[in-house]
Amino acid sequence: MTTYAVTGATGGLGGGAIRALIERGTNPADIVAIVREEAKAGALRDAGVEVRVADYADLAALEAALTGVDKLLLVSGSEVGQRFPQHSNVIKAAQTAGVRLIAYTSILRADSTEMLLADEHLQTEKLLASTGIDTVLLRNGWYSENYVQSLAPAIDTGVFAGSGGTAVVNPAARADYADAAAVALLEAPAGAIYELVGDESLTYADIAGAFATASGRPVSYQDLPEADYAAGLVAAGVPDGFAATLANSDASAARGALASDSTDLADLRGKPSTGFIEVVKAALT
Repeated sequence: MTTYAVTGATGGLGGGAIRALIERGTNPADIVAIVREEAKAGALRDAGVEVRVADYADLAALEAALTGVDKLLLVSGSEVGQRFPQHSNVIKAAQTAGVRLIAYTSILRADSTEMLLADEHLQTEKLLASTGIDTVLLRNGWYSENYVQSLAPAIDTGVFAGSGGTAVVNPAARADYADAAAVALLEAPAGAIYELVGDESLTYADIAGAFATASGRPVSYQDLPEADYAAGLVAAGVPDGFAATLANSDASAARGALASDSTDLADLRGKPSTGFIEVVKAALT
C-alpha cells in the first residue's frame, strides 16, 4: 500500500489533485491532505481523506504531517518571495519523514525562462536535485484562470489589457494541471520532467474574443507597455512588487515564455485539455 500526501490541499490545485487521485481509483484512506486551516477541510474529511494540519513555515508540524507518507505532491506556495524558504521546509521535513518521491509543481521551462516568477521554482528544483529523494517535476504553464481573473473588468470596460503584444500562449485549466499531477504521482518514473501546457494556441486578441463570445459583450485587447500595465495593476490594488512581477510575466509571454508545443499534459491525462472558452463560460455561471 502506498500513502500519498498533497500540500495546499484546500487550494484549487491541491484539492483538484486529491479529487483526481480518487477519481482515478486511489482509496481516499491512502491520501493525506496537508492543510493550513482545518476549518476549510471539511469536504476532504467527508470524502474519507486523512487531514493533517501544517503550515509551510512550521517545520515540526510538516515533519509530523509527512510521517508515513510514501509519495508527496508539493504544490508550490502562493506567497511570491517566500516560496523557496517554505518549500525548503517541506523538503527538509520530507527527508526526515522518509518520503520516497516528491512531485513538485514548478513553472514552464523553469531552467531557461526569463520570467521573474521562475526564480524560486528553479531554486526549489535545484534543492530537490541535491536531496537524493526521487523527484518528478511538473512544469506548469499558465492557468486559463489567470486570464479569467480579468473577465469581469474586461466585460465592464470592453477592454482586456495586458503587455502580451502578439504573443501566442498555451493555457490550460487548473483542473487539467491537477489531474496531470495526480497521474504523475501515481505513475511517473523518478526523474521525469513534464512541460505542461494546453492544446490551444491563443493570442491575447483571441482571449479578448473568448470573453466577448462568452459574455455577449464587446471586448477588445489593449496592449500596454510593461511599465504602464504594472501601474494599472497597482491602481487596481495589486501590491507594487507583485504588479511588477505580473507585468514581467506578460512581457515575457510576448517573447514566447508561455508558448510551447509540448504534448505532455494531454499525454499524461490521456485526453485533450479543457477548452479556454469552457473555462470562461464556467466563470460566468
